[in-house]
Amino acid sequence: MLSPLLTVLPIFALILVGYLCRRLGVLGLAASIELNRYVIYLALPALLFDITADASWAQLDQPGFTLAYVGASLVIFAGVVAARGMNHRKGGRSLADAALDGLNAAYPNVGYMGFPLCLLVFGRGSLIAVTITAIVTVCVIFAGAIVLIEAASHAERNPLRLVAKVAGTLARNPLLVAPVLGAAVSGLGYHPAGSIETFFRMLGGSASPCALVALGLFLAERRGRQGTGAAIGLTAAKLVVLPVVTWALCRLLPMPPVMAEAAVLLAALPTGTGPFMLAEFYRREAMVTARTILASTVTSVLTLSVLIYFIRHGWL
Repeated sequence: MLSPLLTVLPIFALILVGYLCRRLGVLGLAASIELNRYVIYLALPALLFDITADASWAQLDQPGFTLAYVGASLVIFAGVVAARGMNHRKGGRSLADAALDGLNAAYPNVGYMGFPLCLLVFGRGSLIAVTITAIVTVCVIFAGAIVLIEAASHAERNPLRLVAKVAGTLARNPLLVAPVLGAAVSGLGYHPAGSIETFFRMLGGSASPCALVALGLFLAERRGRQGTGAAIGLTAAKLVVLPVVTWALCRLLPMPPVMAEAAVLLAALPTGTGPFMLAEFYRREAMVTARTILASTVTSVLTLSVLIYFIRHGWL
């Protein structure tokens, strides 16, 4: 059991570094914001581009893996939205806030933790699974939440304009644009080499450590106790229910064993910061989201260690 814990220890050590730097005043609030922008707009897109440009289209064509992960995520997302938004007149959440709750339960921290964790557990070959997960999470789950929030806020009543607005938002997302460009480069038969390859490898190599430190900076911000009960339920849905549903679908759909294991591990990641950024953008109540990110990240030290132990003993 100690070996899996040691595997994830570097991940959480970097998060702890960011946390302590913020609490001790070594880095301020602006550091979290700017470091997050660096990861989102430069380092992580470079890593996604490098992985997809270096992969063949056959490697990216993983229908079983994609269907299992998307199916499980949609089940959890829809279930939480329905449960949290039920009977709004009697105290249930509004559709917009329920959509954020659904995102909290189905949005894994792929960009910040998926890449370094899968690299440590499975090796570089598993990064294709992480890339596919990042793409479908943004294009399906994140986009679905945006549609519900837009519909709930009545910001755009025309369905066609709403679709165009969401499509425009996704088209400007560097985490989506980068792997698409990389796949196009790979499809043309060109593989970046020499100084070009070195550039993307160096820039992309900084994505994981910087992202983890940025996450620690974010988690260090002091917050009240509001939303603790909801956060516990959403954390359980994210760390337990989603991996179990993903595992069940992986048993039904054909895919290589390592892809199935990667799917379950990625589903078991704590909630990413995407829901928080969306809540801030639409000026929605973000306390439940913030506490879910914190609770799921701390709890995942144990749950991920147990899951990695199961994977290494072939118990999935």
